[in-house]
Amino acid sequence: MPHITFVQRDGSTKTVEAPLGLSVLEIAHKNDIDLEGACEGSLACSTCHVIVSEGDFDRLDIATEAEEDMLDLAFGLTATSRLGCQIIMREELDGLTVSLPKATRNMMVDKKA
Repeated sequence: MPHITFVQRDGSTKTVEAPLGLSVLEIAHKNDIDLEGACEGSLACSTCHVIVSEGDFDRLDIATEAEEDMLDLAFGLTATSRLGCQIIMREELDGLTVSLPKATRNMMVDKKA
């Protein structure tokens, strides 16, 4: 089974099994990784923003326009930023490394006082 390594906000790493067909967001949730995913993977927020290692970025499918639009809202955007809900594990991604950004921006939170 493929594996993925998460670099957590404190700099520690956690390598976990990454079942084929699951998104990075789903894998994070199954392994108690602190990746929010406020919209539950429906591509309506940027809270599952991850930073893909430079060596792994070219192995990913190209981001859709809808994903790029949501990434524009992400905190700490980088050249290798992606949404975890849009990265689906396949054999070719075995060994993928993603870092969690230092913070997230949740535009879905109800702002009423």
